[in-house]
Amino acid sequence: MKLRAPAYLSIAALLVACSPSHSQDAQKFSGTGFNDTLNAPSKVPDSAVGMKTSFAPVVKTVAPAVVNVYAKGVARQQVDPFWQMFGAVPRQQVQQSLGSGVIVRKDGIVVTNNHVIEGATTFMVVTNDRREYPAKLLLADPRTDLAVLQIDQKGASFPTLEMDDDRNLEVGDLVLAIGNPFGVGQTVTNGIISALDRTEVGPGGGSYIQTDAAINPGNSGGALVDMNGRLIGVNSMILSGSGSSSGVGFAIPSALVKRVVESAAGGATHLQRPWLGAKGDTVTSDIAKSLGMDRPAGVLVSDIYAGSPADQAGLKTGDVILTIDGQPINDAASLRYRIDLLSVGQTAVVDAMRSGKPVTVRIKAQAPSSSPPRDERTIGGQNPFAGAHVVNLSPAVAEEIGVDPFDAPKGVMVLSIDSARTFAASVGLRPGDIVKSVNGMVISTTADLEAVTKAGARRWQITIMRRGQIITATLS
Repeated sequence: MKLRAPAYLSIAALLVACSPSHSQDAQKFSGTGFNDTLNAPSKVPDSAVGMKTSFAPVVKTVAPAVVNVYAKGVARQQVDPFWQMFGAVPRQQVQQSLGSGVIVRKDGIVVTNNHVIEGATTFMVVTNDRREYPAKLLLADPRTDLAVLQIDQKGASFPTLEMDDDRNLEVGDLVLAIGNPFGVGQTVTNGIISALDRTEVGPGGGSYIQTDAAINPGNSGGALVDMNGRLIGVNSMILSGSGSSSGVGFAIPSALVKRVVESAAGGATHLQRPWLGAKGDTVTSDIAKSLGMDRPAGVLVSDIYAGSPADQAGLKTGDVILTIDGQPINDAASLRYRIDLLSVGQTAVVDAMRSGKPVTVRIKAQAPSSSPPRDERTIGGQNPFAGAHVVNLSPAVAEEIGVDPFDAPKGVMVLSIDSARTFAASVGLRPGDIVKSVNGMVISTTADLEAVTKAGARRWQITIMRRGQIITATLS
């Protein structure tokens, strides 16, 4: 999993807490069974003396719901070009990974990290009493780094972890991290919440719980629990210069975990993100001074998408968004996170400042606009776009591919290239390219592109946008 370390962290490496293959170590055992439910711990340390006594009551409560997740897939191993000249072909190579997971529903719904199962086709869940169950993938979401599996339970009922409302968390709260580091077996570490709302440290720029509880390779997808035995987060990654825990671990908050699990349990195969249609910038100290604010806080609205929910609700450019549903907005990443927690159709209460005065607007979250329609097409014939799979850009398509709708101008985008032997591949077209014009004709829709390529030409003048840069080429 590719992650971007923030500039202010002086660190040699950003390491995701997952491990190499260990599935060959998983063996089938018969178990003695689970309790159907997990009751609250009978004894929770409530003082310094009690803490020194034992965390065992909490561990006994939560451990049965934490599992190992084995994932297996087949990848094509590339062959050196020299040997390809003699007929050598890419070989298939079995790839396996090991991580952790948490059972969150009695019918066998398991949540883990997306990077644990990414690229895999078969999955096995092993409980802490060493029983094995095949599982199927219900939903995988790379942007949140969460995936949801369904155990083939064959009538069994599983212990679960209750998800905590992370609004009550505080820095300094005691926590336990449970997983399977290095494949050695279920392991418990303890620590505290080091920070809340850590942004710009993960693949989707979400809002993470930071903890100093040791998290090592293999802990990915494991549970971060509070002293009431409730799930407050799913362990996802570490920052480390050595490859092992340095006391800087991050967990995906239970509020987002719950949102993803509910989507998967409801039959969704992908997470539908709501859209407000407002874009903003983090309020810096300079911006705060210019607005007459006593300190930096919130997000300054820089653009409103015409006809979007934010536009309909009356949010204005220049407003400073301070809270959503009572939760503070510290920067642009936390704004995206709070929006991701909303369900389509849910109304969010947004507190903002406008011209120095407080204002409250109610915005009904909606699915991103699908206008213009997708109209996906594969271009054929004898032209530079032959073999390119293209689509009309819209806010819905932009969200789907992880692009900011405000940064995706209307037009036609290349989704994929069929193979390395097509014209589109040979001229250097890439997925993500936006076609602006062909032979002087402005390309607004996939139908426009198909029409101009079918007309044919002896010479082609093409203008595309690639990562914000305009590129023009003449081909003959």
